[in-house]
Amino acid sequence: MLKEFKEFVMRGNVIDLAIGIIIGAAFGKIVTSFVSDILMPPIGLVLGNVDFANLFINLSHTHYDTLKAAKDAGAATINYGVFIGTVIDFVIVAFVIFLVIRQVNRMKRKPAEEAPSTKECAFCASDIPIKAIKCPHCTSELKAA
Repeated sequence: MLKEFKEFVMRGNVIDLAIGIIIGAAFGKIVTSFVSDILMPPIGLVLGNVDFANLFINLSHTHYDTLKAAKDAGAATINYGVFIGTVIDFVIVAFVIFLVIRQVNRMKRKPAEEAPSTKECAFCASDIPIKAIKCPHCTSELKAA
C-alpha cells in the first residue's frame, strides 16, 4: 500500500496540482494586499473618504463607530465592506487566471495536419491510395500522383 501511495504522489499531475495550489495561495495573498492596501484606499477617497473595511450594518441596538469596536463588543454585524473587498479580490484573481489560461492555450501546439493517404477516384468515387495509377474498383486509368 505504501508503494502504491508513493507512485500516486510521484505522478506528475499530483505534483503539478500541489505546486499550483501553493502558488495560487501566494498569489491570492498578493491580490488581497493589492486590493485592500492599494486599490481600495483611492476608491474610498474618490467616494468621499469611505473606508470599505469599516462599512458594516450593526444588528444590535448599540452604536459602534468602527467594525473593530463592534467585534470587540461581540455585536452581531453584517460586514458588507469586507464583502465588497473580497468580491473585488475574486474578480481580479479570476481575470488573471483567465489571462494565464488564455496564454497557455495559445502556446499549445496545434496538431499538425496529416497528409491525406487516400484520394477519390474521379470515375467511381471510391477511396483509393494516393499513389494508385489504376482504380482497383472500376479499373480506370488515373493520373499519377
